[in-house]
Amino acid sequence: MNVLVIGRGGREHALCWKLGQSPRVKTIYCAPGNAGTSRDAENVAIDPKDTRELVRFAKSRDVGLTVVGPEEPLVNGIVDAFQREGLRVFGPSKLAAELEGSKIFAKEVMRQAGIPTAEFRVFRGAPDAEQFILSREVALTLRPRGRSPVRGTQHCRTAAEAIEAIEAILDPREVLVPGQAEVEVDERGKRRSFKTIEEARRYVLTRPIGLVIKADGLAAGKGVAVCKDLGEALEAIDEIMVRRLHGRAGDRVLIEERLDGVEASVLALTDGRTIIPLESSQDHKRAFDGDEGPNTGGMGAYSPARVLTPELMAEVEREILVPIVHAMKRSRRAFRGVLYAGIMLTHQGPKVLEFNVRFGDPEIQAILMRLRSDLVDALEAVVDERLDSVALDWDPRPAVTVVMASEGYPGAYERGRPINGLDEAGAMEGVKVFHAGTATRNEPQGPRIITDGGRVLNVTAIGEDFAEARDRAYRAASAIRFTGGWFRHDIADRALKGEPPAEDRS
Repeated sequence: MNVLVIGRGGREHALCWKLGQSPRVKTIYCAPGNAGTSRDAENVAIDPKDTRELVRFAKSRDVGLTVVGPEEPLVNGIVDAFQREGLRVFGPSKLAAELEGSKIFAKEVMRQAGIPTAEFRVFRGAPDAEQFILSREVALTLRPRGRSPVRGTQHCRTAAEAIEAIEAILDPREVLVPGQAEVEVDERGKRRSFKTIEEARRYVLTRPIGLVIKADGLAAGKGVAVCKDLGEALEAIDEIMVRRLHGRAGDRVLIEERLDGVEASVLALTDGRTIIPLESSQDHKRAFDGDEGPNTGGMGAYSPARVLTPELMAEVEREILVPIVHAMKRSRRAFRGVLYAGIMLTHQGPKVLEFNVRFGDPEIQAILMRLRSDLVDALEAVVDERLDSVALDWDPRPAVTVVMASEGYPGAYERGRPINGLDEAGAMEGVKVFHAGTATRNEPQGPRIITDGGRVLNVTAIGEDFAEARDRAYRAASAIRFTGGWFRHDIADRALKGEPPAEDRS
């Protein structure tokens, strides 16, 4: 059959590569693809959001199966459009894809189904969200000093009370001579004095909190802020709801308690009745070594995740996957596709951070390196609701993926930088270089592969053990060069050492 893969990233390149190994596949098309998919498929210059043109193309090329990679087309209802035209497509319907399209919807379903997750509050306006943040307990004692118009000690339970007291003590309308009034802030015996409202307020906002701020809608993986203090939480509200950095995704925000523990990813195929978990994986979200820096779309992954023992996987399936699939079916949103559960392994057991409705990126790159079964057979079984007839065969060897990124990522970055060393890296044993953000530029000496995204390449390797897989991935990554290119140096370090990952706070 002919197969169409929709998307342009590393996930889609991995899907093209694996689907192309099926003896049942004649031609693979990728819309729009990248410089890497052009080697494992035939690229088609159609935007993933152009549903009408994609449907027309699938009909004209007798496509027997379409696989949708990114979340946005799924949330916008591309599966429904294909099905209305009698086309076979892998992915959830628009109603089912709301599990990722709305974090608030997902939380409400989890609450109804009794699925363990963090406590949360929903806000529809910035003032209410900011008021909630400032209502957090800080337990500060304030004492006026010098010629302040206020007398007496102020015991402040919340940040809002502390800021109000500071403004009264240092009121510029009442302090006639600037600098002659001070406020002393006492926090559990530690005292600091401030002469200006700005300095004192800034100090109050550095009080630690345990909150996560999330834009409700799709924000390209950038609508979540894990906040270590009050100031960061207020800044996140300003970015999402006032400055609207993520557009309509910020119409509503979710504020939830921060969970402490070890994060892991569980992906499962489901046809709405049967659930088959894929092999476990561990993502590395933070930009820099040691899990420092801002969150990203993922700087690397490895499979299997040692922290997800068979007992824990059984618990995740029993307490999370089965209840969510049943809850969606009861609400007439039957879920068929791949269900991605971001899990925090807390001291109270596994809790859900989020649900996604597509293959994880870069987790799926490492997972597919280990899949021995025909992926076409598995995806078709989901489409035909006969997943109970499928059994997946896995290579026991581990796989490691190292993400190579553009200078400046996850912030602003330049495109168009030539990439060297791809053939050398790709020729190494056990290595596959998946392209994520690349393009081809025609030059006088011939076509040249250039950078075209923040995450540029997913260098993936399999080995007899984690040491060999990791060594192969890093040797291949080191052979690839482009100006400003960089990667983390500690992907799978803890798996290599047999240690559990460091506790994350998400």
